[in-house]
Amino acid sequence: MAAIAAYRHLLRAARIAFQGDQPILNAARAQIRTGFRENASLDPKSPEIDGHIKHAEDVATILRENVVQGRRSGDKYKLRIHEHTERGDNDTVKMAGGKTVKIGGGCCSS
Repeated sequence: MAAIAAYRHLLRAARIAFQGDQPILNAARAQIRTGFRENASLDPKSPEIDGHIKHAEDVATILRENVVQGRRSGDKYKLRIHEHTERGDNDTVKMAGGKTVKIGGGCCSS
């Protein structure tokens, strides 16, 4: 039952995140289906199931709250921010003591 709910949450989150961008929405749906089909043969009592379901729910949350699409309009971009988009107050950027925050570094930096 929880796997079906996670599947539905992912599909809804993809629909919200990629609304108006049919090619990307179709690709997201295909990826979601593929991921769930790959794990369809797992035993429902397996301890692995809980980890996979949590992962699916986490991905759904990120899609719904943190993915924002932009469209170019001339030399400007218009962002499609919706009611589910997380809006922070930048407190994590304004760190005490004037510390410099390094963001990024690539996937292979050490």
